[in-house]
Amino acid sequence: ATRTKSVDVERADSGIGQMPARKWRSRASETLSSLQAWEAHRPCTDCGERDLPVETDVQNCNQRRADLCEKCHKRRTERKESVLEFVNTEASYGEDLRIIKEEFYLPMQAAGLLSQEQLQGIFSNIQELIDLNENFLEILQEEIDQAFDQGDDDLMTVCIGEIFLEFVNMLPAFQTYCLQQSSSVNMLNALEKEKELLRIFLNVSQNDNTALRRMNLRSFLMAPLQRVTKYPLLLSRIIKATTEYHPDHGSLREAKSRIESHLEHINMKTKQEGNTWTLRSFRQDSKKKREVINIEMRETALKTVGWLREETRFVMEGSLQLAQPPDGQWVKKGSKTLKFQNMQVLLLVNMKRVSESSLESAEPGPVKDAVLVLIRDKNNGKFHLLREPLRLSNCIVSTDPDCDDTFELIEIRREAFVFRDSDRARTHHWFRQIRRYSRELGSWKKRRNALPNIMISTPHTRP
Repeated sequence: ATRTKSVDVERADSGIGQMPARKWRSRASETLSSLQAWEAHRPCTDCGERDLPVETDVQNCNQRRADLCEKCHKRRTERKESVLEFVNTEASYGEDLRIIKEEFYLPMQAAGLLSQEQLQGIFSNIQELIDLNENFLEILQEEIDQAFDQGDDDLMTVCIGEIFLEFVNMLPAFQTYCLQQSSSVNMLNALEKEKELLRIFLNVSQNDNTALRRMNLRSFLMAPLQRVTKYPLLLSRIIKATTEYHPDHGSLREAKSRIESHLEHINMKTKQEGNTWTLRSFRQDSKKKREVINIEMRETALKTVGWLREETRFVMEGSLQLAQPPDGQWVKKGSKTLKFQNMQVLLLVNMKRVSESSLESAEPGPVKDAVLVLIRDKNNGKFHLLREPLRLSNCIVSTDPDCDDTFELIEIRREAFVFRDSDRARTHHWFRQIRRYSRELGSWKKRRNALPNIMISTPHTRP
């Protein structure tokens, strides 16, 4: 009986003996180890490279994501921290702006300590900066919340660069404030010496108002200058932690370049106005210098047409060659007979706003007006207009197959201009854009079955 039980026990493993069973367990253990080794050593989803040695990975597998190498996991952590720093510091800056308004501006206005003109001189366009900050911060916070709701704990879907470029109109607002900062401080100093009640109010506010953190008004008035100079540093941190193939990488670099160009432009304007202070300087390159020139031209164009900045869109800008033909026969003779001069040209469009509740949040509506601004090359450090802007609603734009490297713009009952670019393809692009707005806004459209040329009575008209 004992021998029979022994036999039954030996065959209880489906006929596999002890030696084969040990080999099978050994192979299973080796296979499991291989799978674990591959899992720990598989390519990183961010960089595509293999990770550190297996034994090191096994030790650290509980400390990082299984699909990221240690380097990329650290980079994602740094990027998340940089993005949150950008948003949190924007919120802190907004709080300082609200303190300026609620703890200084409104009480001083209600108490009649200063006139409205004096308040405007000290606080400048602080309300514009507040509105911009609120809208900017709202979009940033929405992006953060949406990323967390979708399970993106690393905030990889948050594109700070794209959002910054959407709010690029806030940079001229910073410029307005910065350029008035010197005169604002001087006015505040003079009024504080002159008005005892103002001096008492400022002292009591600093010492007794806990919201001010024992800071005086001058310190808070520096907040916009400190914020605009901090943008490049914050963007650089995000760029450093963002891989090149991330969809926001290019926008981040462009945003950083745009803000640095505006800072250089602000410094240049302060020197022109005789101020001694300057914002933080950045290393200039040819691209930034060109952008500074573009900023100057846009300011000149906006000042000329008198449009609101938030209702204006710059469709095209750049250098074109311009000639004014003496008669309408230049096409037969060819464009070589014309005398061209270099000119800076800007195509501006004035957009109607659908909503009137907020200038920044309003969506652009249909085109209200479009002009072509002609600016001479810089002379004595300033730009000068060739003439008043050309309103495309009063212009006819055409081209001729015999001179396909040029296009002609005829201002009804006045002058004719011939334009060309050094690049033929770009000449055609300019022509299509200008003709589009000329046709869309042309008053000749109101005439039934009318054509553009029936309204022209000018010696420059050609068949």
